[in-house]
Order: sequence, then C-alpha cells, then structure tokens
Amino acid sequence: MAFVMEADDRPRRKGDAASLLAQEDLAPYSQDELAERIALLETEIRRVSAHRDRAHSHRAAADALFGKPGS
Repeated sequence: MAFVMEADDRPRRKGDAASLLAQEDLAPYSQDELAERIALLETEIRRVSAHRDRAHSHRAAADALFGKPGS
C-alpha cells in the first residue's frame, strides 16, 4: 500500500510568502511604515485564521457525515 500525502500534509515550500517576509530586513522602514505593515499582517492573520476555521468545520462536517477516514 502506497502512502499518499494530502496537499495539507506536504511540507511548506521554501520561498513562500511567509518565509520571504520573515527574512526581510526591516531596518529601512520608518515607524509609520512598520505600523502599516503590522496592520496589514494582522489583517492577513485574521483572514488565514478564518479560512482555517472554515476548513476545519467543513472537514468535521464531512467526517460526521461519511465517517472519519481510517475508522
């Protein structure tokens, strides 16, 4: 039996947006630019969290309807 990874189980590729942001030098940014960047990132965190929550609810509903995989 071959093991197949689900798309969500795959390791994150290097060079994705979050990895690139984490490597960026912040020294050239002004206080206002940093505040704006923080606000944008907080908005993105809320967007990603909401998507994660919807995906979890969708998966839970499918598991309840069809049974949890492997059981």
